[in-house]
Amino acid sequence: MGASSPSRVPWRDGPTDLSRCAVTTVILAGGLGTRIGGAKGLRLLHGRMLIDWVLDAVKDQSEEILINANHPCDAYEHFGYLVVADQTQDFLGPLAGVQSALRCACHDFIVSVPCDTPFLPKDLISNLFRAVTVKSTTEAAVAVVAGKRQPIIAIYRKSLLPQLDAYLGSGGRGVGAWLETLRVSELVLDDTMAFSNINTLDDLQLASQAHK
Repeated sequence: MGASSPSRVPWRDGPTDLSRCAVTTVILAGGLGTRIGGAKGLRLLHGRMLIDWVLDAVKDQSEEILINANHPCDAYEHFGYLVVADQTQDFLGPLAGVQSALRCACHDFIVSVPCDTPFLPKDLISNLFRAVTVKSTTEAAVAVVAGKRQPIIAIYRKSLLPQLDAYLGSGGRGVGAWLETLRVSELVLDDTMAFSNINTLDDLQLASQAHK
């Protein structure tokens, strides 16, 4: 069961050594995008697709990058990274993408980030890695921004795959609820702009105005 009192790890600016363990990052782009009129990762912000912005933030600290997408998969293939679809028949939400990544990843730690957060800090992965390795018993770490968990922005041990299979098989769907079953540490910071996500065309317009 999850720890009753998660370890709280403060954000640390600047690079952190990742040489102890290679990391796979999965960009979750498998959603339907109904509120924005289609695949969110392909929407343009200042002439660049949202997923391009996310790739810029994670590629320098990721030994491997996966893109989780269901439709249209081929639209993401030209980025040059392996595209993995959900391995379930029904759309089960972001955890299905995490499940595919845990199954396909080459490395022991898997970071998940959404495709609609264009302003992620470039030292996000090093900080998540530090948070998940603060104790040997920690199974996952999740970002906490301004006191609120951001469950899609997390790092998991690959060994959690059987537990995730069982959770989804039992009808579980929520990322936050699954995290409650794990031994989790929380990466704590206050930069809400860096972790703002884009769900609607209005959000996209606001992001364009805020980042000129």
